[in-house]
Amino acid sequence: MTSVPEQTSDESLISAVLAGDEGAFSLLVTRYKRRIFGLASRFARDSDEVEDICQEVFIKAFENLAAFRHDAPFEHWLTRIAVRASHDALRRRRREKGQSGFDDYVFEVRDYAAEARHEAGQARELLKWALSRLKADERVVITLLELEGYSVREISGLTGWSEANVKVRAHRARQALKRVLEENDEQ
Repeated sequence: MTSVPEQTSDESLISAVLAGDEGAFSLLVTRYKRRIFGLASRFARDSDEVEDICQEVFIKAFENLAAFRHDAPFEHWLTRIAVRASHDALRRRRREKGQSGFDDYVFEVRDYAAEARHEAGQARELLKWALSRLKADERVVITLLELEGYSVREISGLTGWSEANVKVRAHRARQALKRVLEENDEQ
């Protein structure tokens, strides 16, 4: 068991691993296993293959941790390893089965992209519908703050409301939007 708390930065955990604390690596695995499993599952055909890819990713990461240069976040470095391991698994599958793994991959990516576009469209429609149920000032503050990315100060300047008023309106608008969406879920 490691003495490194989970709130510790990736860099601190990496330093601990390189100093001999293998338990710190288990915290990195715990922190990123969902992301790596999710990525691998897009390439693999079954749960065994997903597990094999993930195990390969974390073994390669552990073995090559000293080569991590800290010029990008650890998560990006780990994701690159996962993409390469997934690609290698696709090539192995093609060689083993004599199939065009790349064609399978293209079809899987196309299907995933179509599904993502469909879900994004549904989410946009739901948001549009929910925003239409809000009062005018609630809709304005949510749109400017959350969708357009304006700061509270900028919204204050645009609307003439005080910054405190913008914050209060934003809080109330979020609550109203939450109620609208919850009522929609209940129907």
